[in-house]
Amino acid sequence: MRPFFLLFFLPVLAFAQTTPPDPVYPIPEARQIAWQELQYYGFVHFNMNTFSDREWGFGDEKPSQFAPSALDARQWARVAKEAGMKGLIITAKHHDGFVLWPSAYTEHSVKNSPWRNGKGDLIREFVDACREYGLKAGIYYSPWDRNHPDYGTPEYITYMRNQLTELMTNYGELFEVWFDGANGGSGWYGGANEERVVDKLTYYDWPSMHALVRELQPGAMLFSDAGPDVRWVGNEHGFAYPTTWSNLMRDSVYAGMPEYSDKWAMGQENGSHWVPAEADVSIRPGWYYHAYEDHKVKTLPELLEIYYQSIGQNSSLLINFPIDTRGLIPDSDVQAILELAAKVKEDFAVNLATGAKVTSSSNRGAGYAASQLLDANYSSYWSSAAGERIASVELDFGKPRSFNRILIQEYVNLGQRVSAFSVEKEVEGKWLPLTQGTTIGYTRILRVPDTQSQKIRINFLEAKGEPLIAELGVYAAPALVFPPKITRSTAGLVSITASDPGLEIYYTVDGSLPLAGKNRYDKSFVLEQPATVQAIVVDAKSGKSSATSRRELDLVKGNWKVLSSDPKAQAAIDELPNTYWTSLSNALELDLGKKVSLQGLHYLPMQARYPSGFIADYVLEGSLDGSTWVLLAKGEFANIQNNPIEQVIRFAPQELRYVRLKAVRTVDGNAATFGELGTITR
Repeated sequence: MRPFFLLFFLPVLAFAQTTPPDPVYPIPEARQIAWQELQYYGFVHFNMNTFSDREWGFGDEKPSQFAPSALDARQWARVAKEAGMKGLIITAKHHDGFVLWPSAYTEHSVKNSPWRNGKGDLIREFVDACREYGLKAGIYYSPWDRNHPDYGTPEYITYMRNQLTELMTNYGELFEVWFDGANGGSGWYGGANEERVVDKLTYYDWPSMHALVRELQPGAMLFSDAGPDVRWVGNEHGFAYPTTWSNLMRDSVYAGMPEYSDKWAMGQENGSHWVPAEADVSIRPGWYYHAYEDHKVKTLPELLEIYYQSIGQNSSLLINFPIDTRGLIPDSDVQAILELAAKVKEDFAVNLATGAKVTSSSNRGAGYAASQLLDANYSSYWSSAAGERIASVELDFGKPRSFNRILIQEYVNLGQRVSAFSVEKEVEGKWLPLTQGTTIGYTRILRVPDTQSQKIRINFLEAKGEPLIAELGVYAAPALVFPPKITRSTAGLVSITASDPGLEIYYTVDGSLPLAGKNRYDKSFVLEQPATVQAIVVDAKSGKSSATSRRELDLVKGNWKVLSSDPKAQAAIDELPNTYWTSLSNALELDLGKKVSLQGLHYLPMQARYPSGFIADYVLEGSLDGSTWVLLAKGEFANIQNNPIEQVIRFAPQELRYVRLKAVRTVDGNAATFGELGTITR
């Protein structure tokens, strides 16, 4: 009987050992799993605001204003596809109430615009373009409506349901329905120019609204601050957090909740529902197109940082394209997003872990071995032995390899588990710390300094259940060779910053072009005299050099004073371009601290997201004593509204201590604003 017992017992043991791990709740639903796999998709903001040059329309706009000259939704889809995005979401209705389809329930619609002679349906063109390019289509719908006369009454809720029914039934399958959290305020409201306030928690009857969408679009993800399927990351910078849980105490939040960002945006380890984060950000400061932001398209370093701090920190990434008045993504924005796509592809071109020997401190049994980590199949995963929440996996490359990126994917279909982990490298037989973290989630990307080692070990230190890890990747991302940033403080301290750690910087101050290997920048230096600073970055590994950065520096501002009783006035000369001062007198009087020979002045307009008070017509005066003033120049800053970059005023050389710049007229009639003033002495 003994042999029979052994033969019987062993298979039973093996079967018990390979039973799948128990879920750690909450866990994602099927539509959430499908959405998670997308990770990266786009937003297009194009609506009445494009033509009124606003971010939030007032609701009093006329349908006739909507008149794109060359609208092509296929261009949007093509750019998104080339950028590596998996879907697009369009602003079907924003706060002004204008809708992009011929709705039967409002006249504030494209059907009364000159576009396509009133016969157009932009939602149809949009979803058709998405499907042509293999993209999923999504809809943004603002619950707030500053045009509709019934807003704030029960009748408006019926209107919302009717419009959502049109959108959910007429355009095929949608992957996401996006509800904005902005609600209630001043508006036109059908001609009644007034303020209307609603109870954000109860007014929209969100349970029934969500049920309607769920019935008509069962596969669509429902987005709002509070979910129910996907939540806002809590900022518009595109950044998730080093600790980001997909769990949320969903019943404790609601759309438009004032304290949401501070209390709930990171999720909660013990959250009651699976509501993963979506990081949204525009490729420009604004969500809608404004010509005055043409010089503010995010740079490649900025976009790459967003990528790593969103997708790399357990969030999806939603990047917005402000469509211009032609109805196209501007060329500069296209170039920027395609540069990002190329760089991401370059960073993750070769997985150094492929072919490495992988072992673990324990495993659950057949089907859960450490080899599952390198099979490029998210559905298979390594699990530690049953009940073991502390475990480790080790990669042996066979020889020393250089790397600077580590990618870890948790198998979140059975719940997010890991709350603390560390990574070590082996050096001469000893394990040394490399980095550490808290949550992992669907994807965690660790950026580490350039490291050479034959072996690395990942230790899972705290978890809500056995760690379940689907994939590991190790990469050597080439350095981002991008022109460096040159800044100077009011005390004259010049700093030059490279686009990536580990790059070498070379510079000149005599007007000559910088050369690799000559005059290396190692630390900040004082430069009090006017000079031209030029710099490049060099990657010693590849030998690549960046284009040259150039910065004209004039007089140091340490002893300057803006003659005003307003303590905020110094923001106009603080060498920080994103600060500004508003002058209620429409003038700025500046004491340079001593007599100098001047031949010009720089004026940088306000650079904030919602600019105001750009100087259009000006008078510039100078004085030696602050009492007797002479006219230096007067004129117009041509096209400053659409091109708010640094403006230059030149005049015949004069010995001066005081200058006064007056706004004769501002672009919008508001008080003059000053981003930064600077002198020209040569």
